[in-house]
Amino acid sequence: MAISLFSRKNRVINIIINDYSIRLVELKQTNPLTIHRWEERYIPFGVVRDGKILDYETLETILEECIVEWKIQKRPVRFIVPDSFIIIRKANIPGDVKDDEINGYLYLELGSSIHLPFEEPVFDTYTLNEAKDKKEILIFAAQEENVFEYMNLLTSVKLVPTAADISSLSLYRLYHRLGLPGQDERLLMIQFDLNMVNLCIFENHFPLFMHHLMIEFDEDQWSIQSSRKGIQEFRFSGSQNELLFQLEDIFKEIGKFLDFYRYSINQGKQQISKILLNGDHPYLDLIEKEIVARFEIPQQIIHLATEDNLPRSHYLTLGLALKEV
Repeated sequence: MAISLFSRKNRVINIIINDYSIRLVELKQTNPLTIHRWEERYIPFGVVRDGKILDYETLETILEECIVEWKIQKRPVRFIVPDSFIIIRKANIPGDVKDDEINGYLYLELGSSIHLPFEEPVFDTYTLNEAKDKKEILIFAAQEENVFEYMNLLTSVKLVPTAADISSLSLYRLYHRLGLPGQDERLLMIQFDLNMVNLCIFENHFPLFMHHLMIEFDEDQWSIQSSRKGIQEFRFSGSQNELLFQLEDIFKEIGKFLDFYRYSINQGKQQISKILLNGDHPYLDLIEKEIVARFEIPQQIIHLATEDNLPRSHYLTLGLALKEV
């Protein structure tokens, strides 16, 4: 979801804001891939919920403190549009619509041939197939108000927003950069975070279907503690069985999503060939074992060995850093 081209005179910083943290990754170089630094600041629960900013002033104050501490004033920045705001659609449009006219055409067709669950969207599109009489396009859409709220937030703290992205594309960019995709694979990407899960199906390197889920979450059962490596992370106060019980509905929804793809979309003729699991959930290894036991599909988790011990929670931000490289 490009906003404008960015200057390469200053290294671009990459920031992800979710319901409980602000994360930053800055690259030193891209070939070989070298991380200059990574940062993280936790934010209180309730400031942001499911991507929606509920306490703008508090978030702005915390972000201002990060700007000073991390010394990134007036820097160009990429950011992620929260998954809860994003809609992915395939659509057919007339073949004579030129590429630079697609967005205008879509705005004219809103409510007639193009249907979205919100008004005043912002679009990004990609042409999948092209023939004389029609083009098959992929539409990435979000409500303009939600996207501009994040842009205005970053601008208010003296950063310069240059590009926005969606999480599934950012993570797939890292996955592809590492040479992990198989030939003709049909990939289910599962981004399993502390209080939400995003499912996205890729075919031929393109995200075609996405489903966003909220996890049953009791913040009183979680606390922030330091790991053996000195990294702050969330810890659950209950038992392992209690945690898995809370995630049961999520596992069922993953099964339904797999069935939707296999039977509703492909009439039982093909199914997902690989699951890519990533996320910042502190018990992701336990979740991986549960998914392996439930779904007979090959799985993969990205593992990176970096000199600065980049935590797995920052892999998504690293994928964002590879945008437009």
